[in-house]
Amino acid sequence: MRATWKPHDKAGKLTERGDLPSSVFAYPKERKEPMTNASHVRNAVARFDQVREVSDDERALAFANIKKAAKYYGVEISESAWTDLGSEPSTGRTTAQRKSSAKKAAATRSARGTGHKKTAARKRGAKRAATTRAKKKAA
Repeated sequence: MRATWKPHDKAGKLTERGDLPSSVFAYPKERKEPMTNASHVRNAVARFDQVREVSDDERALAFANIKKAAKYYGVEISESAWTDLGSEPSTGRTTAQRKSSAKKAAATRSARGTGHKKTAARKRGAKRAATTRAKKKAA
C-alpha cells in the first residue's frame, strides 16, 4: 500500500481539525488520527485498534501513513505490519463491560458535580443561595 501522508508544519494550538488537509490523517477518507507531530504519530499507533468501521485496505493505508509520518518525525515503530497492531481493542473487555463502565463513570461525575461547566455553575449558584438564606436567617 502506498502512503498518502504528507507533512503539514502549519499546525499549531489554534489549528482546527477541519482546517487540516486530508493528507495529514492516518485514515484520510475518514479524517481520523491526524499526525502533525511525533506525539500524534505515537497516539495513532496506540489507538490504531480502536478505529471502528474501516476496511482492511483502509487499515493498510493508515499503517503506511503512520510509518511514513514516524520516519519523518523520528518515531520508532517496532511493528512491521498493520496486523501486528490489530483491528479490535485488545483490552480483553466486551462491549457490554465497556458500556457498563462508562455508565458508572457518568454516574460518578454527575454525583460529584464534575465534568461539565453547567454543573459547576449550578453548584456555585446553589452555594450562593444557601449562603444568602443563612445570612437572612441570622439577621
